[in-house]
Amino acid sequence: MKMTFVKMHGLGNDFVVIDGVRQSICLSGEQLRFLANRNFGVGCDQILLVEKATQPDVDFRYRIFNADNREVEQCGNGARCFVRFVHEQGLTDKREIRVETLGGVIVPRLEDDGSVTVDMGVPALPPEQIPFPGAGAELVQMLPLSDGESVAVTPVSMGNPHAVQVVNEVDAAPVARQGRLIETHARFPQGVNAGFMQVVDAHRIRLRVFERGVGETLACGTGACAAVVAGIARALLVSPVQVETRGGSLNITWPGRGTPVELRGPAISVFKGEIEL
Repeated sequence: MKMTFVKMHGLGNDFVVIDGVRQSICLSGEQLRFLANRNFGVGCDQILLVEKATQPDVDFRYRIFNADNREVEQCGNGARCFVRFVHEQGLTDKREIRVETLGGVIVPRLEDDGSVTVDMGVPALPPEQIPFPGAGAELVQMLPLSDGESVAVTPVSMGNPHAVQVVNEVDAAPVARQGRLIETHARFPQGVNAGFMQVVDAHRIRLRVFERGVGETLACGTGACAAVVAGIARALLVSPVQVETRGGSLNITWPGRGTPVELRGPAISVFKGEIEL
């Protein structure tokens, strides 16, 4: 089977984006892992599949597969690439679209300067909605790790689960070691994205994220949203917040509980290709 695709990225968080509207696509786990493989395939953090909507009040369906082939609920950098993709491919001429995901409906908007703003929906902090069962209502939870350490995290759901911890110096944070332990922790039955946040001032943070099923990425859109939500909820930050990742900067706005998070940043098309599967 020959399949066309576009390689895209949002601040270095990179994607293979596939048009499942005009071509029939059904990929096995093995094929998804092959596409994501940086040595033998195209190489990416996630594969994004654009499909026809299955609900009457949305424009498209958006499916996200991590490099390990697991389908996940949400991806903020991917959402920005999604709206640029459907415009560049002539699938819509709307500047703002409604898109269904496993994590709920999101609303990305293509701005005049080429950046993309995404209404990421209302975040969830109650433990049962993360899910993080058995926890109390405290914003900060102690999480014992299998290596004997314990870390203080704030669980947040952006449609997908995150565990955000505050660190003094993000460059020195044990992201690879602790990230893997947190990602697969038994307290998070669906796994979790591990965020490491350094607060620079009330409107600026530095962030690294160990993504579930991928490892550390250069940027994580939902991770940036979750970190800002955690920081504002803990009175460490004030909206709007600039999030500095290793791939570049994102701007996050969150007025407070019960309101949606808004994410703004770039989306870049790198090249188009065709591959035999």
